[in-house]
Formats: sequence, C-alpha cells, structure tokens
Amino acid sequence: MEARLDGQNSAVLGKVIKYVNSAGKVLSDSSLPLAIQELVKLRASQINGCGFCTDMHYKDAVHAGEDPLRLNMVAAWREAKCFSEAERAALELAEEGTRIADAAGGVPDEVWANAAKHYDEEQLAALVAVIAVINAYNRFNVMLQQPAGDYQPGMFG
Repeated sequence: MEARLDGQNSAVLGKVIKYVNSAGKVLSDSSLPLAIQELVKLRASQINGCGFCTDMHYKDAVHAGEDPLRLNMVAAWREAKCFSEAERAALELAEEGTRIADAAGGVPDEVWANAAKHYDEEQLAALVAVIAVINAYNRFNVMLQQPAGDYQPGMFG
C-alpha cells in the first residue's frame, strides 16, 4: 500500500505539516506529562482509525518506558484497572473531543469538570491542544491512506 499523496513533499501540505509539527513541539515542552500525551494520542488515533498514528504513538510510548500491557488496554480504558483517575479523565476528554460531532452540545460539562480536577489551567490548555493536533494528524493520514507499521521511534527527529 502506498499513500495517495506525499504530504511531506507537497508544497502546500508540507508547509501545513511543518506548522502542525511546531505546535506539537510546543505541547511536548508543556507541563502536561508526556505519558498522558501519548495515551491521549493513542486513544484518539484508535477512534479515528489512523493506523500510522496508532503505530507511532504505541511505539513512542513503549520507547519512553510505558508498559505495553497498559497500552493494550487503552481502547478498553473504562474497564481496565491499570489507569489512574487523572489518566481516565484525560482519556475521557480525548474521546469526547475526538467524537465531538456525536454530541450535539460538544464536550459535556461533567467531562470537563472531571479533567479540571486533575489538571491545572495550563495542563488543560495543553490537553485540549494535544487532542486537536492529534485529530489533525489523524485526518491527514487517514485521507492520504498513509501506510502503517514501519515507524521507528525518533525517525522524525
């Protein structure tokens, strides 16, 4: 399988991806723990059916020391005993923010309030941005049919 378009070498899409990558760098430097960021990226990517990002964020999380067994439970986080209340709040916000069109009123107040119990304002801002950015990456990759499975941690710098 080959991608429909080489986004990195497209004049327009290449520039857009460069800016989205810059946003990702701001987030990786934020006070939101990287482990939370990877869990959220993995869950949104699973929901969106983005094989490339699912592969990437699973491998990046393992490379950073995350337990593969916990990562295998991300899709079933509600029933899994291995996630903290803060991780559950982030995963719930990621799901609601990813499935935003499914809720007529957007993200429910209860979901936001639960996340706000565990994260300060800057971390909440970063969490919202992580969810938005991963959803953008997912959409690029799904539309372009970016092949999955070959990603190696660190290959993009």
